[in-house]
Amino acid sequence: MKFMKLGSKPDQFQTDGDTIRYVATELATDLVVNVGDVKFYVHKFPLLSKSSQLQKLVTSAGTDNNDEIDIHDIPGGPAAFEVCAKFCYGMVVTLNAYNVVAARCAAEYLEMYETVEKGNLTYKIDVFLTSSIFRSWKDSITVLRTTNSFLPWSEELKIVNHCLDSIATKVCTDPSKVDWSYTYNHNKLVSENEHEEKWNGVKKLQTVPNDWWAQDLCDLQIDLYKKVITAIVAKGNMSADVVGESLKSYALKRLPIFSKSTLQESDCLKYRYLVDTITSLLPNEKGSVPYDFLLKLLHASIMLDCYELGRRMLMLKISQQLDEVTVADLIIRSSTGETARCNIDVVHGLVEQFVMQEDSIQTGSPDDSEFREICPGFISDASKAKVAKLVDGYLAEAARDVSLPLSKFIDLAEMVSTFPRSSHDGIYRAIDMYLKEHPALTKSEKKRICRLMDCRKLSADACAHAVQNERLPLRVVVQVLFLEQTRATAAVGNNAPELPGSVKAMLPRGSCGSSRSATTNSDEDWEGDQTSEELKDLKAELASLRLENKGDSGVIVNDAKSNADKATSKKVKKIFTRLWSNKDRQGENSSSDTSESRASTSVEETEAMKVAVRMMLQNQTAKKSQ
Repeated sequence: MKFMKLGSKPDQFQTDGDTIRYVATELATDLVVNVGDVKFYVHKFPLLSKSSQLQKLVTSAGTDNNDEIDIHDIPGGPAAFEVCAKFCYGMVVTLNAYNVVAARCAAEYLEMYETVEKGNLTYKIDVFLTSSIFRSWKDSITVLRTTNSFLPWSEELKIVNHCLDSIATKVCTDPSKVDWSYTYNHNKLVSENEHEEKWNGVKKLQTVPNDWWAQDLCDLQIDLYKKVITAIVAKGNMSADVVGESLKSYALKRLPIFSKSTLQESDCLKYRYLVDTITSLLPNEKGSVPYDFLLKLLHASIMLDCYELGRRMLMLKISQQLDEVTVADLIIRSSTGETARCNIDVVHGLVEQFVMQEDSIQTGSPDDSEFREICPGFISDASKAKVAKLVDGYLAEAARDVSLPLSKFIDLAEMVSTFPRSSHDGIYRAIDMYLKEHPALTKSEKKRICRLMDCRKLSADACAHAVQNERLPLRVVVQVLFLEQTRATAAVGNNAPELPGSVKAMLPRGSCGSSRSATTNSDEDWEGDQTSEELKDLKAELASLRLENKGDSGVIVNDAKSNADKATSKKVKKIFTRLWSNKDRQGENSSSDTSESRASTSVEETEAMKVAVRMMLQNQTAKKSQ
């Protein structure tokens, strides 16, 4: 630390209690200066010869030998006045980064200028600041920290501006030219340099990291830190990534939420301002701030109930990196007082911002490679697929929350329904989890949620699970079974038979399409009124049917083959007889018109299922013939 020593005479100031300071000389004092609660007994001549302000005060006080004046508003208080008084006496005074601002502001208050006497205190301190303090990295930060206590004097004297310029200039210096002391995490520095190449077997000297300055600035109060970052950015040659790393270091040190410390309720206002300020300093460049830090900042913003504008800014920046986020990162708990385990509204907002990015760049052609380079908001299909997978995984976790409304679950899922997916296993898992944790759903609600998945995009394992899943509507189970048989038929080279209109109406739109597009009036009838035991038995028999028809043996005699086909046909007939038995009974008890309508529908659906069964049997026959 730099210091300056003024004067050569020994210190003759003595203390009498806590409130009296006097100069111990043979010459009696003739002036009393009241500074706060402390009385200074001094001599007029040495002080008035260097202070224009004291001259004015003494003149206005009278001509008595024991004049007494008050200067309660002097910056720095009694300590700063004593430094100025000792300088007037020529006593030894040591100035350093901790007391130089107080002495400079007090000297300015006392008007200790060059016009009063050559080599006065203001001049000597200015020389010390310029030649020593502002040239030192750590001293500049220390001086800047002390300026807050002497506002507005420190700003009017441009001490703050000089500190900011000194710090920003050093920060923007090429790291290879940094030759001064700084604070840095040694473990981090070692990890960054441990893989460096060696020259002739000797390890090179550790290089200075780009963010060498970040930790030293963490000691500043938020207002001063904001001024420093603004000054650094204004220089124009600092990477946004490094600025983002500095903001992260500051938040980790200053926010107790980040360090898992207890947050006092009385400090909420202070930390709310801190979060809002850090948010306003975030660089605009995409990816300049790690998404995990942004998510923590968003969590703090929610917990502290920060300004909505800052929260929206955070969500926008996170949405630009949403394809890098993991499900664990998105588990943002709701604020205190809410019963929800996961704040699905926040995740909905993030996905909404991600979708809006694509909508905002429709002016360019996505197929133009040049457009992709100049438009940072372009969203590739790979990114969409990652976000869709992310949402599926998040919904599977959020579905465990028994208080999660179905509408919010569906709204979030539908936002990524058009995104490319290689598989719908993820959304199926989320749907199954929601059905498991919300057993009181009505038939129509189950139908709504099952429309979110496309049965055509379920893997073989997911199909096997769905066929035996008691929580799914029966219609979905049969659709999955039908699609499995269609795939198997195509795999052995047989052409699937043309489906009649009744089958197409019962199955999803297109050739065996998504269950969410199946909106025929027979949906509720298809779910039927079977009891849980009947559904359980039915699905078990469907599963056993699939297992029996796999044909483990490679050679099957014709008689055995015929017998197996007959047994299969009988079992299939038994299954579908049970499937519609309750519906037929229900139809008999209704009015004649309704009975005829239900009977007609039942016949059409029965015929449709016969086609499905025939396809199943053709597939099994083809397998056996091979």
